[in-house]
Amino acid sequence: MPDKLDDVARLAGVSAATVSRALRGVPGVAERTRTRVLAAAAELGYAVSPAASSLATGRTGTVGVIVPYVDRWYFARLIAGVERVLREAGISLLLYNLGDDTGRARFFAGLPLRRRVDAVLVLSLPLSAIERELLLGLDVPLVTIGTEEPGADSVGIDDHGAAVTAMRHLVQLGHREIAFIGEDAPVPLGFTTPLRRLAAYREISHAVCREDGRAPDAAFETGGGFTVAGGERAMGALLGLPRRPTAVFAASDEMAFGALRALRRTGLRVPDDVSVLGFDDHDLAELLDLSTVAQPVAELGARAGERILARLSDGKILTSPAILRTRLVLRGSTAPPTTR
Repeated sequence: MPDKLDDVARLAGVSAATVSRALRGVPGVAERTRTRVLAAAAELGYAVSPAASSLATGRTGTVGVIVPYVDRWYFARLIAGVERVLREAGISLLLYNLGDDTGRARFFAGLPLRRRVDAVLVLSLPLSAIERELLLGLDVPLVTIGTEEPGADSVGIDDHGAAVTAMRHLVQLGHREIAFIGEDAPVPLGFTTPLRRLAAYREISHAVCREDGRAPDAAFETGGGFTVAGGERAMGALLGLPRRPTAVFAASDEMAFGALRALRRTGLRVPDDVSVLGFDDHDLAELLDLSTVAQPVAELGARAGERILARLSDGKILTSPAILRTRLVLRGSTAPPTTR
């Protein structure tokens, strides 16, 4: 296997310097010449050194991804969507898993992605003013998913509107006593998504209470930590109330899975005794016959990847956020309430 540019240069009929520029993507090489060089390199099995290419272009070929929890389904799906788009463009991901507030503070104190990435992607993490300025100070494109930040491109969904749609569906079925399983308090890492879904729940449930002439029951709002175990624990607390709800809206499918498990372990039927509605359309939602709000998680990641490529290409910030559509998916876990 050749280890010198001269072999590729002789086959392509150009100078070694031209081969070097063509393979490293340096401007100033005619497209026809670049194509001939690439064909010759492929025939001879020659590959340019990534380190040399980075030195020539000033690019690292890497995008830094700041993720709160790398082991959660939602974030794994986002990352898969981003990775697919960027991999096709020859760009790698460098993941930074925060995990908790301590990890977050350590990350921003050291800012380990400095001079190591061509762009930064932040997944569902609202930034403080200082954190935002630190990232913008890297002088590379900043893109966010699930939040909107000044100076950054953003991709997301209408969480509030989607949750309102879910609640209205339960009300239209005839449910008046609807509980909510959301994030634990205090909300970790300053997440705002759980708060938007909670606000939508309150908007609809409080309106129902006013129509019925009764006060909202604060006990109907429980925290499940966006995990299956947390959802099961929260559902257990709801079942221990003097009067159980006829329906439950969980702010994530994983918490809804836990609620389903708690209900079935106590011998209650879904949806005959209690309806359950989730949010996400998790890969297991159809298997468990869960009604849910479907959000295009992988597509969110892909759209973020496309925005990163656009920023690396022309440097222009797309000031309007890309808001992707959600849809209500009805399965067997929701039905009109039965008479008690």
